[in-house]
Amino acid sequence: MGSGKTISLAGPSVILVYGIIGFMLFFVMRAMGELLLSNLNYKSLRDAVSDILGPTAGFVCGWTYWFCWIVTGMADVVAITGYTQYWWPDIALWIPGALTILLLLGLNLVAVRLFGELEFWFAIIKLVAITALILVGAVMVISRFQSPDGDIAAVSNLIDHGGFFPNGIAGFLAGFQIAIFAFVGVELAGTAAAETKDPEKNLPRAINSIPIRIVVFYILALAIIMMVTPWDKVHSDSSPFVQMFALAGLPAAAGIINFVVLTSAASSANSGIFSTSRMLFGLAREGQAPKRWGILSRNQVPARGLLFSVACLVPSLAILYAGA
Repeated sequence: MGSGKTISLAGPSVILVYGIIGFMLFFVMRAMGELLLSNLNYKSLRDAVSDILGPTAGFVCGWTYWFCWIVTGMADVVAITGYTQYWWPDIALWIPGALTILLLLGLNLVAVRLFGELEFWFAIIKLVAITALILVGAVMVISRFQSPDGDIAAVSNLIDHGGFFPNGIAGFLAGFQIAIFAFVGVELAGTAAAETKDPEKNLPRAINSIPIRIVVFYILALAIIMMVTPWDKVHSDSSPFVQMFALAGLPAAAGIINFVVLTSAASSANSGIFSTSRMLFGLAREGQAPKRWGILSRNQVPARGLLFSVACLVPSLAILYAGA
């Protein structure tokens, strides 16, 4: 959903925005991976920070990370509600948000394995959907598809509507504020390292695959969207992915893509619940959070920290009515 707003701010230069952010974050992730693998007793980046820079730095890092993911989780709940309204526009706003929170809480309480299973299927859904979007968009560009408004799908749409930087440098820089939010979660490759089988093999593989994922899921997908629909015709308040399939005359596909982006938001919220509970567990073990959060349940899950993090997502249900 945020990509529509980013496109409206930066225009086609949003491609460069995502490329620059992805390039920088890849090297940050390489550095983080080397830190974590230098000492397999590190359970997360916070452990490395605390060990190398001291407990005060670890405290700030841990709690800041927890807070950022709580804010992100609240945004995900709001987004999920918006996607749900695609099918049920009259549904009470709090219902999909509350159901999402309860469902993710239940899944995360059962076992660590379920987090991995859930994220695997979320990833498969996104992979298939983005690949389909790129292929359909490429066919529309090659066939010079014409929209009801008379716009013709073409590569030249990237520069024909005000140039590559239609809103100038100010618009280009404004795009960073929203685009960088899309990369939240890339660090989970390190956060989950402690519960990953054979981290010395799997962690480098996950980190080294980041560039190709950025090129496909962000740069290529957004470029295709703006080739099919000129950037100034992309709606800033809805998902451009859904908009493109609807434009192609595939309303059923648009509904499917809406489901995909809904699962993407659920995946993000799920990651937030997982990572914040582990962060609270680590903080509690070092005496930087209530000790009761440092106790594992029978399923080897930090259930008390998990419950606290989920409770902090509940205010998002009130935020849903802020703009009503």
